[in-house]
Amino acid sequence: MEIRNVEIRSRRPADVCHNPGYPGLLARVAASVDRAHPGLPEENHLTSLACTRSGVGAPLVLLHGLGSSRQAWNPVIPALAARFDVIAVDLPGFGDSNPVPAQTKPTPAALAAAVAGLLDDLGVTAPHLAGNSLGGWVALELAATRPAASLTLLSPAGLWREDAPGYPQASLRATRWLTRHADRLLSRLVAYRPGRAIVLGQTHGRPMRLTAEYAQTAIHAMGACPGFDATFTATAPRRYLATTPVSAPVTVAFGSRDRLLLRHQSRYLGQLPPGTHLEALPGCGHIPMADDPGAVTALITRSARRAAASNDAASGNAATDDARTALRPLSYRRASGRRPRLRPERSALGHHAGQAGGGADGPTSRSPISSPRAGP
Repeated sequence: MEIRNVEIRSRRPADVCHNPGYPGLLARVAASVDRAHPGLPEENHLTSLACTRSGVGAPLVLLHGLGSSRQAWNPVIPALAARFDVIAVDLPGFGDSNPVPAQTKPTPAALAAAVAGLLDDLGVTAPHLAGNSLGGWVALELAATRPAASLTLLSPAGLWREDAPGYPQASLRATRWLTRHADRLLSRLVAYRPGRAIVLGQTHGRPMRLTAEYAQTAIHAMGACPGFDATFTATAPRRYLATTPVSAPVTVAFGSRDRLLLRHQSRYLGQLPPGTHLEALPGCGHIPMADDPGAVTALITRSARRAAASNDAASGNAATDDARTALRPLSYRRASGRRPRLRPERSALGHHAGQAGGGADGPTSRSPISSPRAGP
């Protein structure tokens, strides 16, 4: 097995968070790559962001939720790596990534800017994006600023009418306090299946199926992350607003056992792009990747295939329009004092005949999730 260390230097370090003081971000990437063994992860540690990269294929970026880390995606990474070049990222202030500078508010847009800088340095353009909870919100902000192939949002945060509802705020605050002050007790408790049901029952739909190692990693990630308080404060008074159109196809799914983002509080879909595809994840909780890895893998794969099929259809329609233009009958038009010249007759289909319709009636759904309009 060949292992190579690769050094990448940032050309535009100030662009990452639109802050020239962001210290040393993207200064170095230490990469261990073995493309002959796509199941073997490659660890990329940046001075301010960390990611795990594995697999071959189209790039797929995985973004975790508030108080979590890239390890939350571990249950699905092996299967996804068989189809995609998977890049699981620690958002600033979580996992192994440094927080944003103190003078920068870690809003979802700022976190998206940091991820954009990482992708620039890795040379990744137009990736598929998958985000859970806060990571879904960050994916929407990221897709508004740079090309994306598709978006798969798992229980995305930010879909509330005004500020974040009090219930998830209180739940997250309590979980943060317990993991900081009783982490040893919780880690011993989740060594047993009933303990995992008690500790992780709110965020996971099938907590007794989780491994003790996974549960202990989740507890440590929530209790140890230095960016929780600042990010919580920055996101609580905000909601997702579609100020810039997202052109990539979007798929949204909520777990049927999501007990954190409740149906009547946190699932207002009016700001999502028209044509958003909605699905449900039966038996899954707010963090579905460990509840049903197969279902989550299949959902992300379907979302990517749907986007590819849409692009192929658009390309085919464009080619058909070009052929129609070439085959249109020619007519003569006489110019004053000149010989007649040929021109194609104007098509009744119009200039945008090959483009798909906009779907002005908003998102379509295969699940019972309601979508009242979330206007300002």
